[in-house]
Amino acid sequence: MHDALREKVRVAAGREPTPSAGSIDSQSVKSARTAWIRGFDARKKINGIKRHIVVDTLGLLLLVVVHSSAVQDRDGANLVLVKADGGYAGKLIDFVGMMYSWILQIVKRSDDQKGFKVLPRRWVVERTFG
Repeated sequence: MHDALREKVRVAAGREPTPSAGSIDSQSVKSARTAWIRGFDARKKINGIKRHIVVDTLGLLLLVVVHSSAVQDRDGANLVLVKADGGYAGKLIDFVGMMYSWILQIVKRSDDQKGFKVLPRRWVVERTFG
């Protein structure tokens, strides 16, 4: 049902029904002690779960995976893939190319950038989390 609705929204927006690109990101959030997949994200200093999402270019959900926040982004991304930030660099690029014949494009911020700046096409996945 979700996929059918997403396709209708895409067509109404003048897009093809099936997306050809997407963005991936993760969000660590606190969870109850009863969560069986709970873990500690040392980078974010959060004890809980991590949500990986993949969205199309309109920010519509394509895939959601929830796992322990102790799992690093590049390791958890084997479950969900497409256009990513710097946390997904490394062996993942080769893995995606070899397994799926996809091109994983890493969108990094400039090393001399200070503070928050919206990066091209990365804002859609951040907006979906928001």
